[in-house]
Amino acid sequence: MRTKEAFHKNFPGVAVAITVAATAQLLSEHHGAPAMLLALLFGIALNFLGEEGRTVAGVGFSARTLLRIGVALLGVRISAMSVMALGWPLIALTILGVATTIGFGLFIARFLGHKWRFATLTAGSVAICGASAAMAIAAILPKDDRSEERLLFTVMGVTVMSTIAMIAYPAIVTQLELGDQMAGVFLGGTIHDVAQVAGAGFSISQEVGDTAVLVKLIRVSMLAPVVLIASLLIRSFVKTPTTGERPPILPGFVLGFLALATLNTFGAIPAPICDLLSDMSRYFLLTAVAAVGMKTNLKQVLGVGGAAIALIIVETLFIAGFILAGIYLLT
Repeated sequence: MRTKEAFHKNFPGVAVAITVAATAQLLSEHHGAPAMLLALLFGIALNFLGEEGRTVAGVGFSARTLLRIGVALLGVRISAMSVMALGWPLIALTILGVATTIGFGLFIARFLGHKWRFATLTAGSVAICGASAAMAIAAILPKDDRSEERLLFTVMGVTVMSTIAMIAYPAIVTQLELGDQMAGVFLGGTIHDVAQVAGAGFSISQEVGDTAVLVKLIRVSMLAPVVLIASLLIRSFVKTPTTGERPPILPGFVLGFLALATLNTFGAIPAPICDLLSDMSRYFLLTAVAAVGMKTNLKQVLGVGGAAIALIIVETLFIAGFILAGIYLLT
Protein backbone atom coordinates (compact mmCIF):
# COMPACT_ATOMS: atom_id res chain seq x y z
CA MET A 1 0.00 0.00 0.00
CA ARG A 2 2.81 2.38 0.94
CA THR A 3 4.61 1.59 -2.33
CA LYS A 4 1.45 2.33 -4.31
CA GLU A 5 1.01 5.65 -2.54
CA ALA A 6 4.65 6.59 -3.19
CA PHE A 7 4.22 5.73 -6.87
CA HIS A 8 1.17 7.95 -7.28
CA LYS A 9 2.87 10.75 -5.33
CA ASN A 10 6.11 10.71 -7.37
CA PHE A 11 4.84 9.73 -10.82
CA PRO A 12 3.90 13.21 -12.18
CA GLY A 13 7.25 14.78 -11.29
CA VAL A 14 9.31 11.79 -12.45
CA ALA A 15 7.38 11.71 -15.75
CA VAL A 16 8.13 15.39 -16.34
CA ALA A 17 11.85 14.92 -15.54
CA ILE A 18 12.06 11.92 -17.88
CA THR A 19 10.33 13.88 -20.64
CA VAL A 20 12.78 16.77 -20.26
CA ALA A 21 15.74 14.35 -20.30
CA ALA A 22 14.41 12.55 -23.41
CA THR A 23 13.93 15.88 -25.20
CA ALA A 24 17.46 16.94 -24.32
CA GLN A 25 18.86 13.62 -25.57
CA LEU A 26 16.92 13.87 -28.84
CA LEU A 27 18.11 17.41 -29.54
CA SER A 28 21.67 16.44 -28.57
CA GLU A 29 21.70 13.60 -31.09
CA HIS A 30 20.37 15.83 -33.88
CA HIS A 31 22.30 19.03 -33.19
CA GLY A 32 25.44 17.93 -31.33
CA ALA A 33 24.87 20.03 -28.21
CA PRO A 34 25.74 18.41 -24.82
CA ALA A 35 22.70 16.51 -23.52
CA MET A 36 23.58 17.34 -19.89
CA LEU A 37 23.63 21.07 -20.60
CA LEU A 38 20.36 20.94 -22.54
CA ALA A 39 18.64 18.96 -19.78
CA LEU A 40 19.87 21.48 -17.23
CA LEU A 41 18.68 24.51 -19.23
CA PHE A 42 15.28 22.95 -19.99
CA GLY A 43 14.91 22.09 -16.31
CA ILE A 44 15.66 25.68 -15.30
CA ALA A 45 13.03 26.91 -17.76
CA LEU A 46 10.51 24.65 -15.97
CA ASN A 47 11.62 25.75 -12.51
CA PHE A 48 8.03 26.33 -11.37
CA LEU A 49 7.36 22.57 -11.56
CA GLY A 50 9.85 21.98 -8.78
CA GLU A 51 8.38 24.63 -6.52
CA GLU A 52 4.65 23.94 -6.42
CA GLY A 53 1.96 21.54 -7.58
CA ARG A 54 1.74 17.77 -8.01
CA THR A 55 5.19 17.47 -9.59
CA VAL A 56 7.24 18.68 -6.60
CA ALA A 57 7.62 15.27 -4.90
CA GLY A 58 8.60 13.47 -8.11
CA VAL A 59 11.10 16.15 -9.09
CA GLY A 60 12.72 15.78 -5.69
CA PHE A 61 12.74 11.98 -6.06
CA SER A 62 14.42 12.27 -9.48
CA ALA A 63 17.07 14.70 -8.25
CA ARG A 64 17.87 12.48 -5.27
CA THR A 65 17.09 8.79 -5.83
CA LEU A 66 17.54 8.54 -9.61
CA LEU A 67 20.83 10.38 -9.21
CA ARG A 68 22.14 7.77 -6.78
CA ILE A 69 21.03 4.90 -9.01
CA GLY A 70 22.74 6.53 -12.01
CA VAL A 71 26.02 6.98 -10.16
CA ALA A 72 25.91 3.39 -8.88
CA LEU A 73 25.41 2.07 -12.41
CA LEU A 74 28.52 3.95 -13.58
CA GLY A 75 30.46 1.06 -12.03
CA VAL A 76 29.72 -1.20 -15.00
CA ARG A 77 32.04 0.97 -17.11
CA ILE A 78 35.05 0.11 -14.94
CA SER A 79 37.25 -2.93 -15.43
CA ALA A 80 40.59 -3.34 -13.66
CA MET A 81 41.95 -5.46 -16.52
CA SER A 82 41.37 -2.78 -19.17
CA VAL A 83 42.77 -0.07 -16.90
CA MET A 84 45.97 -2.06 -16.24
CA ALA A 85 46.61 -2.26 -19.98
CA LEU A 86 47.51 1.43 -19.94
CA GLY A 87 50.63 0.88 -17.80
CA TRP A 88 51.56 2.05 -14.32
CA PRO A 89 53.24 5.37 -15.23
CA LEU A 90 50.16 6.69 -17.04
CA ILE A 91 47.80 5.28 -14.41
CA ALA A 92 49.83 7.06 -11.72
CA LEU A 93 49.80 10.31 -13.71
CA THR A 94 46.02 10.16 -14.04
CA ILE A 95 45.48 9.44 -10.33
CA LEU A 96 47.91 12.20 -9.34
CA GLY A 97 46.05 14.56 -11.65
CA VAL A 98 42.82 13.88 -9.78
CA ALA A 99 44.40 14.22 -6.32
CA THR A 100 46.41 17.37 -7.02
CA THR A 101 43.48 19.10 -8.74
CA ILE A 102 41.27 18.54 -5.70
CA GLY A 103 44.04 19.78 -3.41
CA PHE A 104 44.65 22.81 -5.63
CA GLY A 105 40.94 23.62 -5.73
CA LEU A 106 40.67 23.55 -1.94
CA PHE A 107 43.76 25.77 -1.67
CA ILE A 108 42.91 28.38 -4.31
CA ALA A 109 39.23 28.72 -3.36
CA ARG A 110 40.03 30.71 -0.22
CA PHE A 111 41.73 33.40 -2.32
CA LEU A 112 38.58 33.69 -4.45
CA GLY A 113 36.31 34.05 -1.45
CA HIS A 114 34.80 30.55 -1.42
CA LYS A 115 34.62 28.06 1.43
CA TRP A 116 35.36 24.35 1.48
CA ARG A 117 31.91 23.11 0.40
CA PHE A 118 31.98 24.88 -2.96
CA ALA A 119 35.70 24.14 -3.40
CA THR A 120 35.15 20.42 -2.81
CA LEU A 121 32.23 20.36 -5.22
CA THR A 122 33.98 22.17 -8.09
CA ALA A 123 37.40 20.57 -7.64
CA GLY A 124 35.91 17.08 -7.41
CA SER A 125 33.78 17.55 -10.51
CA VAL A 126 36.70 18.97 -12.53
CA ALA A 127 39.09 16.28 -11.33
CA ILE A 128 36.85 13.21 -11.73
CA CYS A 129 33.92 13.17 -14.14
CA GLY A 130 32.10 16.47 -14.39
CA ALA A 131 28.40 16.63 -13.63
CA SER A 132 28.20 13.01 -12.39
CA ALA A 133 30.91 13.61 -9.81
CA ALA A 134 29.36 16.92 -8.76
CA MET A 135 26.06 15.23 -7.97
CA ALA A 136 27.72 12.33 -6.17
CA ILE A 137 29.87 14.63 -4.02
CA ALA A 138 26.91 16.90 -3.28
CA ALA A 139 25.11 13.90 -1.79
CA ILE A 140 27.68 13.57 1.01
CA LEU A 141 28.20 17.26 1.77
CA PRO A 142 26.35 18.72 4.79
CA LYS A 143 23.27 20.57 3.53
CA ASP A 144 22.57 24.28 3.94
CA ASP A 145 20.29 26.80 2.25
CA ARG A 146 22.68 27.21 -0.71
CA SER A 147 23.45 23.54 -1.43
CA GLU A 148 21.24 23.19 -4.51
CA GLU A 149 22.39 26.56 -5.84
CA ARG A 150 26.04 25.50 -5.64
CA LEU A 151 25.30 22.13 -7.23
CA LEU A 152 23.42 23.61 -10.18
CA PHE A 153 26.12 26.21 -10.81
CA THR A 154 28.83 23.53 -10.70
CA VAL A 155 26.97 21.21 -13.08
CA MET A 156 26.43 24.09 -15.50
CA GLY A 157 30.00 25.36 -15.21
CA VAL A 158 31.80 22.05 -15.71
CA THR A 159 29.50 21.09 -18.59
CA VAL A 160 30.22 24.34 -20.41
CA MET A 161 33.97 24.04 -19.77
CA SER A 162 33.92 20.42 -20.91
CA THR A 163 32.21 21.42 -24.15
CA ILE A 164 34.78 24.14 -24.80
CA ALA A 165 37.57 21.65 -24.10
CA MET A 166 36.03 19.10 -26.49
CA ILE A 167 36.30 21.67 -29.27
CA ALA A 168 39.64 23.28 -28.37
CA TYR A 169 41.79 20.42 -27.05
CA PRO A 170 42.00 18.31 -30.25
CA ALA A 171 43.51 21.33 -32.01
CA ILE A 172 45.94 21.81 -29.12
CA VAL A 173 47.22 18.21 -29.12
CA THR A 174 47.59 18.36 -32.92
CA GLN A 175 49.56 21.59 -32.66
CA LEU A 176 51.79 20.10 -29.95
CA GLU A 177 52.36 17.03 -32.16
CA LEU A 178 51.61 14.55 -29.40
CA GLY A 179 51.50 10.90 -30.48
CA ASP A 180 48.21 9.02 -30.53
CA GLN A 181 48.64 7.49 -27.08
CA MET A 182 49.73 10.70 -25.37
CA ALA A 183 47.05 12.70 -27.15
CA GLY A 184 44.52 10.25 -25.73
CA VAL A 185 46.06 10.54 -22.27
CA PHE A 186 45.78 14.34 -22.40
CA LEU A 187 42.17 14.36 -23.59
CA GLY A 188 41.04 11.64 -21.17
CA GLY A 189 42.99 13.15 -18.29
CA THR A 190 41.67 16.70 -18.64
CA ILE A 191 38.16 16.87 -20.16
CA HIS A 192 35.43 16.65 -17.53
CA ASP A 193 32.58 14.56 -18.98
CA VAL A 194 32.84 11.10 -20.56
CA ALA A 195 30.77 12.00 -23.62
CA GLN A 196 32.96 15.01 -24.43
CA VAL A 197 36.11 12.92 -23.95
CA ALA A 198 34.82 10.44 -26.52
CA GLY A 199 33.82 13.24 -28.87
CA ALA A 200 37.24 14.88 -28.71
CA GLY A 201 39.24 11.64 -28.92
CA PHE A 202 37.43 9.96 -31.80
CA SER A 203 37.46 13.22 -33.78
CA ILE A 204 41.22 12.64 -34.11
CA SER A 205 41.48 8.86 -34.56
CA GLN A 206 40.21 5.53 -33.27
CA GLU A 207 43.36 4.92 -31.19
CA VAL A 208 43.24 8.38 -29.61
CA GLY A 209 39.57 7.88 -28.79
CA ASP A 210 40.11 4.44 -27.24
CA THR A 211 43.00 5.70 -25.08
CA ALA A 212 41.11 8.85 -24.05
CA VAL A 213 38.06 6.89 -22.89
CA LEU A 214 40.24 4.41 -20.99
CA VAL A 215 42.08 7.22 -19.16
CA LYS A 216 38.76 8.87 -18.43
CA LEU A 217 37.46 5.66 -16.86
CA ILE A 218 40.44 5.67 -14.48
CA ARG A 219 39.29 9.11 -13.35
CA VAL A 220 35.72 7.83 -12.99
CA SER A 221 36.99 4.94 -10.83
CA MET A 222 38.43 7.55 -8.43
CA LEU A 223 34.88 8.61 -7.54
CA ALA A 224 34.47 5.95 -4.85
CA PRO A 225 37.73 6.59 -2.93
CA VAL A 226 37.30 10.36 -3.17
CA VAL A 227 33.75 10.17 -1.79
CA LEU A 228 34.92 7.81 0.99
CA ILE A 229 37.82 10.06 2.02
CA ALA A 230 35.66 13.18 1.85
CA SER A 231 32.98 11.49 3.98
CA LEU A 232 35.49 10.49 6.64
CA LEU A 233 37.03 13.96 6.74
CA ILE A 234 33.62 15.64 6.98
CA ARG A 235 32.53 13.36 9.81
CA SER A 236 35.79 13.98 11.66
CA PHE A 237 36.27 17.73 11.26
CA VAL A 238 32.95 19.33 10.29
CA LYS A 239 30.35 20.07 12.91
CA THR A 240 27.00 19.12 11.39
CA PRO A 241 24.07 21.30 12.47
CA THR A 242 21.66 19.58 14.86
CA THR A 243 18.89 20.08 12.30
CA GLY A 244 20.87 18.39 9.54
CA GLU A 245 21.74 14.80 8.77
CA ARG A 246 25.20 13.46 9.51
CA PRO A 247 26.97 12.59 6.26
CA PRO A 248 27.31 8.82 5.70
CA ILE A 249 30.73 7.19 5.78
CA LEU A 250 30.13 5.49 2.44
CA PRO A 251 26.74 6.04 0.76
CA GLY A 252 24.86 3.06 -0.62
CA PHE A 253 25.20 4.27 -4.19
CA VAL A 254 29.01 4.23 -3.88
CA LEU A 255 28.87 0.68 -2.55
CA GLY A 256 26.76 -0.19 -5.61
CA PHE A 257 29.36 1.48 -7.85
CA LEU A 258 32.15 -0.61 -6.28
CA ALA A 259 30.13 -3.83 -6.47
CA LEU A 260 29.38 -3.41 -10.17
CA ALA A 261 32.97 -2.44 -10.95
CA THR A 262 34.19 -5.58 -9.15
CA LEU A 263 31.71 -7.83 -10.96
CA ASN A 264 32.68 -6.31 -14.29
CA THR A 265 36.38 -6.82 -13.55
CA PHE A 266 35.78 -10.55 -13.07
CA GLY A 267 33.60 -10.76 -16.19
CA ALA A 268 30.50 -11.63 -14.18
CA ILE A 269 28.32 -9.20 -16.14
CA PRO A 270 27.52 -10.28 -19.73
CA ALA A 271 28.41 -7.65 -22.35
CA PRO A 272 24.79 -6.95 -23.41
CA ILE A 273 23.75 -6.44 -19.78
CA CYS A 274 26.78 -4.23 -19.20
CA ASP A 275 25.84 -2.06 -22.20
CA LEU A 276 22.24 -1.86 -21.01
CA LEU A 277 23.24 -0.80 -17.48
CA SER A 278 25.67 1.77 -18.88
CA ASP A 279 22.90 3.30 -21.00
CA MET A 280 20.55 3.25 -18.01
CA SER A 281 23.18 5.08 -15.96
CA ARG A 282 23.41 7.83 -18.55
CA TYR A 283 19.63 8.29 -18.75
CA PHE A 284 19.18 8.24 -14.96
CA LEU A 285 21.84 10.92 -14.58
CA LEU A 286 20.31 12.97 -17.39
CA THR A 287 16.91 12.78 -15.69
CA ALA A 288 18.48 13.77 -12.36
CA VAL A 289 20.16 16.81 -13.96
CA ALA A 290 16.83 17.91 -15.44
CA ALA A 291 15.24 17.58 -12.00
CA VAL A 292 18.05 19.54 -10.33
CA GLY A 293 17.38 22.33 -12.85
CA MET A 294 13.69 22.33 -11.95
CA LYS A 295 14.51 22.62 -8.26
CA THR A 296 16.74 25.69 -8.52
CA ASN A 297 16.12 29.36 -9.21
CA LEU A 298 18.31 30.78 -12.02
CA LYS A 299 18.62 34.20 -10.38
CA GLN A 300 20.12 32.58 -7.30
CA VAL A 301 22.57 30.58 -9.42
CA LEU A 302 23.75 33.64 -11.34
CA GLY A 303 24.19 35.38 -8.01
CA VAL A 304 27.08 33.03 -7.20
CA GLY A 305 29.30 35.57 -8.95
CA GLY A 306 32.36 35.89 -11.13
CA ALA A 307 34.69 34.40 -8.53
CA ALA A 308 32.84 31.09 -8.83
CA ILE A 309 33.29 31.10 -12.59
CA ALA A 310 36.96 31.94 -12.12
CA LEU A 311 37.40 29.01 -9.72
CA ILE A 312 36.11 26.44 -12.21
CA ILE A 313 38.21 27.95 -15.02
CA VAL A 314 41.38 27.97 -12.90
CA GLU A 315 40.82 24.35 -11.79
CA THR A 316 40.26 23.32 -15.42
CA LEU A 317 43.48 25.03 -16.53
CA PHE A 318 45.37 23.47 -13.62
CA ILE A 319 44.51 19.87 -14.47
CA ALA A 320 45.30 20.52 -18.14
CA GLY A 321 48.71 21.95 -17.23
CA PHE A 322 49.46 19.15 -14.77
CA ILE A 323 48.65 16.33 -17.21
CA LEU A 324 50.54 18.03 -20.05
CA ALA A 325 53.63 18.49 -17.84
CA GLY A 326 53.42 14.83 -16.82
CA ILE A 327 53.22 13.71 -20.44
CA TYR A 328 56.39 15.62 -21.30
CA LEU A 329 58.17 14.13 -18.29
CA LEU A 330 57.22 10.60 -19.37
CA THR A 331 58.26 11.00 -23.02
